[in-house]
Amino acid sequence: MTIEQLIAEQQQENQEIIEALLEDGSNPDADYTIEHHFSCANFDKLEKAAVDAFKAGFEVDDAEELELDDGALVFAFDAIIEHKLDLERLNTDCKALIELAEKHGVQYDGWGTYFVE
Repeated sequence: MTIEQLIAEQQQENQEIIEALLEDGSNPDADYTIEHHFSCANFDKLEKAAVDAFKAGFEVDDAEELELDDGALVFAFDAIIEHKLDLERLNTDCKALIELAEKHGVQYDGWGTYFVE
């Protein structure tokens, strides 16, 4: 899959996630903590991606070591930012973060947030 296809797929998913949250009654006017997920088996590559995410204005949490179902070990971190559930903003952030992941050879694993009353 090309990077353009990854970005387009993520942007479609962004719209679906926002619609699902709002349909479930989440507050459309609230600020949301958005956690963008990254992973890689190579800690050095992941660390360089984390530095670039920080420089781009995201809060970066400490990398964790995770064991996958097949027993393989990977490292992961979240790039965190707070803002409204604005599709245009999410699309812009996701595009930049997917490109950042591609640059460093790490995996962008999408984003998540929490329901807000």
